[in-house]
Amino acid sequence: NFSKKLALIILVICALVFGLSMYREASFLDSLMFAVALAVAAIPEALSSIVTIVLAMGTQKMARQNAIMKDLKAVESLGSVSVICSDKTGTLTQNKMTPQKVYADGSLLEGEDLSLVNDVQRLLLKAALLASDATNNEEEGTAIGDPTEVALVMLGEKFGVDEESYRAQHPRLGELAFDSDRKLMSTMHKFALDSNTSVYDLDGIYTLCTKGAMDVLLARSVNVMTSQGVRPLTEEDRRKISEVNNQLSENGLRVLAFAFKEYHNCEECPQLTLEDENGYTFVGLISMIDPPREESKKAVADAKRGGIRTVMITGDHKVTATAIAKQIGIFEEGDIALSGVELDKMSDEQLAQQLEHVSVYARVSPEHKIRIVDAWQKKGKIVSMTGDGVNDAPALKKADIGVAMGITGTEVSKDAASMILTDDNFATIVKAVTNGRNVYANIKNAIKFLLSGNMSGILSVLYTSLFALPVPFQPVHLLFINLLTDSLPAIAIGMEPPRKDLLNQKPRDPKEPIMSKDFMLTLLVQGGLIGIFVMMAYHIGLSTGGAALASTMAFATLTLARLFHGFNCRADASIFKLGLKSNKYSLMAFAAGLILLNAVLFIPAFHGLFMIADLSWANVGAIYLLAFIPTVLIQLYKLIKERKA
Repeated sequence: NFSKKLALIILVICALVFGLSMYREASFLDSLMFAVALAVAAIPEALSSIVTIVLAMGTQKMARQNAIMKDLKAVESLGSVSVICSDKTGTLTQNKMTPQKVYADGSLLEGEDLSLVNDVQRLLLKAALLASDATNNEEEGTAIGDPTEVALVMLGEKFGVDEESYRAQHPRLGELAFDSDRKLMSTMHKFALDSNTSVYDLDGIYTLCTKGAMDVLLARSVNVMTSQGVRPLTEEDRRKISEVNNQLSENGLRVLAFAFKEYHNCEECPQLTLEDENGYTFVGLISMIDPPREESKKAVADAKRGGIRTVMITGDHKVTATAIAKQIGIFEEGDIALSGVELDKMSDEQLAQQLEHVSVYARVSPEHKIRIVDAWQKKGKIVSMTGDGVNDAPALKKADIGVAMGITGTEVSKDAASMILTDDNFATIVKAVTNGRNVYANIKNAIKFLLSGNMSGILSVLYTSLFALPVPFQPVHLLFINLLTDSLPAIAIGMEPPRKDLLNQKPRDPKEPIMSKDFMLTLLVQGGLIGIFVMMAYHIGLSTGGAALASTMAFATLTLARLFHGFNCRADASIFKLGLKSNKYSLMAFAAGLILLNAVLFIPAFHGLFMIADLSWANVGAIYLLAFIPTVLIQLYKLIKERKA
C-alpha cells in the first residue's frame, strides 16, 4: 500500500517538474533529464530489500527467543495485537502435574492419609492407571506421556500399585480416545483373578474404565462405589461430590473423575461406541496441581501495561481456571468466567455485550475458540489465539496471529499457525509481541531515514529547476547515495534494540497509515533542513568553481548529511538518551559510508566514473561542516523536547 502511494506521488511530482521545465522553454531532453533526476532522487530503490532484511532479522531474533515466525507478514500484525487468547495448561502453567488429594468412599485424603488405602481407593487408582496411556521409563526413573496421566502413574506408585504389571494383568481390549467435546476417555478390560482380588476386582467380567470431567462423568453415572458395595447414586451423593469438586477447584487443583461399567452377559468383548459411555458406577476423584509458570504473572502484567488483554481458555473446570487466573493476574475484580455450556446459551449479541468483561472460558471446545476470536475481531481487535490440537486448526487460521505449541502441538496445528512456540510458554508470546512492535517501529524509522533524505534531494532538484540552475546531481550520484551509502544505515536502523518503553504504549492501530500527518511533517522539516545546507554547499561550489564543482559539493554534502542523519532516525529520542554505542551497527554503517564517500572524493581513479571535480581543503571543510549542522539542530530540538517532558 505504502509503496503504491509513494510511487503515485513521485510520478505526479516528476510530471509537474517536466511540465514546468517545458513551460520555461527548456529543451525536451533537458526537461526529461530534470524529471528523471528527480525520480531517481525521490524513489528509495533499496526500500523493499531493506524492509525484507529487517523483517528477516526480526524473525531470527524471535526464533532465538523460542518464537518461530512462519510468515514474514505476521511480524507486522504482532505489533498490533490487542487480545491474547491463551490456553492454560502448559502455556500459562508448568504442565507438570503433581497429585494432591483423593476423594473416594466419602473421604477426602491428602498428605500422610494417602497411605491409608481401602478397597474403593485402590480400585480408584487401578481405574486411573487403566484409563490412561502414560508409562514408566525404568531406565530414566520417570514417567512418559501426558502430564495429567503421568501424575496418575506417580500416584499409583505412592499407593504401591505398579502401572506396568497391573496393565499386563488387565490388557486393553478396546478404547474410546479422549475428545475435547466429550471430555472423556474410556478403555475396555477383562478382569482376571489374581492374588489381590477383592469383591471389587471382578473375575472374568468385561469392564469399561473411564476418566474425565467430573460434571460430565457424574451426569452419566447411576451408581456409586462404597466400601459396603455398589449402590444407587442419590441426589445427596451428587451434591457431596460436587461440593468436594468445587472445594478442590477453588484451590486451583485440576480434578479428574473416575467410573466403571460392567458387561455381565458378554461372551465376547463389546465393540465400543460413544453410546456405551453411560450407566456408570462412580468411583471417585483425583486432584492434582499444575503450578503457574513463574514468568506468567509478569508476562500478563507486561501485556496489560502494553494495552493487551489476556484471556484464558481451558478445558478445566470453571472454578479451577478462575483460581489459576487470579493467581496469574488475568482474572480481576468485576471480571466474568464462562463455561462452554453457558457460552452455547448466549446469542452473539449477548456475547458481544459481555465480551470485554470475560477473562476466563472453561470447559470449551475448539468450536468455541472460533466464536471467541470472531467476537473480538468484530470489535476491531487484533487477536492472537493459541492451540495445540488438530481441532484447534480452524481457530488458529481464524485468528490474526495463530500460535501453535512446539512441544505438545500437533503437526496440523503447526501448519495452521503463523507462529510456533518452541517452549510452549505464554511469556514468549509477550516477548514476540514486543519484538513485533520493535520491528515495525524500526521499519518505520528506516523509511523515515530514506524518505527524509530523499526529500532533501527532491527539494534540491526542484530549487535548481525553478531558478534555471545547472542540475545539482548526476544520476550516478543519486544511485551511489540510494544504493550504497543509504542502504547500510537503513539496515542498521532496522536492527535498533527494543526500547524499554515499548510496552508503555497501546497497540498500534493496523488501519493507521505509515504516512500520517506527523510523519509527513517530520519528513518535510528534516528533509528541508538538509536540503538548505546542501544548496548552500551547491552555491559555494557554483560561485568558486562552476557547475562541476557545485554538483560535486552538493553530492558530497547530501551523502554525508544523510550518513549523519542515520543517527537522528534511530528513534524519536535524542542520541544522548539512546547512547551512541547502544546500536553498534549504526556506527559500523556510518564508518562504511564515510569510507565509500571519501574513496570517491579523493581517489582520482573514481573521479571520471562518478563525475567528481577536484576539491580544495576549504571545499572539504565546508562539506563536512554543512553536512553536520542539520544533525546538530535536530538533536538539540530532541534534547529540548525531552527536558520539557
